[in-house]
Amino acid sequence: MRVHDVSLSNRSFLMAAIPLLTLQTLLFMVPLGLTIVLTFQQSEYFRTVWTWDFENWADVFGKTYIWKVMWHTIKMSAITVALCLLIAFPVAYALTTRAKAYLSHVQVLIVFAFLTDAVLKTFGWVLFLDTAGALNWLVSHIGVVLPVGDYIFTDFATVLGMIYTLLPFMIFTLFLSLSNMDRDLLNAAADAGAGKWQAFWEVTLPLCRPGIWAGSVLVFLYGVGSFLEPKVLGGGKSPMAAELIRQTFETRVNWPLGAALTIVLMIICVIVVSVFTRLYSPSHFRGAKNA
Repeated sequence: MRVHDVSLSNRSFLMAAIPLLTLQTLLFMVPLGLTIVLTFQQSEYFRTVWTWDFENWADVFGKTYIWKVMWHTIKMSAITVALCLLIAFPVAYALTTRAKAYLSHVQVLIVFAFLTDAVLKTFGWVLFLDTAGALNWLVSHIGVVLPVGDYIFTDFATVLGMIYTLLPFMIFTLFLSLSNMDRDLLNAAADAGAGKWQAFWEVTLPLCRPGIWAGSVLVFLYGVGSFLEPKVLGGGKSPMAAELIRQTFETRVNWPLGAALTIVLMIICVIVVSVFTRLYSPSHFRGAKNA
């Protein structure tokens, strides 16, 4: 009787979810399909002409500049993921162990970081990194003299802005993963004679792998889509794919080429995330252990 009730509840849940799933699928697939169709059109005199050819794809695969921008985008996003992980992991670990008293304060700060407008935060970094800003003033007063413009309009400034914007995502996912970890396993490792570092590498780090995986994927995808930081902090000297797509749509008013660039960027993101998931996802490691 209980099995029958469970099957009926599951069936009713699926029947109730079908309309919502159908609607979500349509809202995703229809715009994607229209974007793909748009890639086979042409733009003449700032108007889309329905020609059905492969000229946009020939431009995408024939111009090395586009692929340099794509590679630069992946590189900058990967650097942002690595640095966010290095910064966020000690913070999340401290919040779940020795700094629990400050947990509520840090959570409030993270919420404010999510709610603060990205434009405001980015231009705040402009004031800090400018040649007449606070950073150069601090550097000059500690006896280190650097060339004018050494900070602003560089890859360093772009990565710094991306880290500042995306760091809360990494902290949040790592904190959730570490807070759900069974502390009895650490006690068992200590009873077995494992030191603190050995317990960290063999117990803590593997158990928080879901948080590392989720945080890395989130930061990477948001990093690939960043266009404000490369434009404002990079000054156009650190071009990334999202800014290139924005310029293609808005400045050049070439929607078909912009659509082709969008599809290429989506495919690259799917490939990179799939490879990372294959190599590092928790399910992959569970399958390797079972094998």
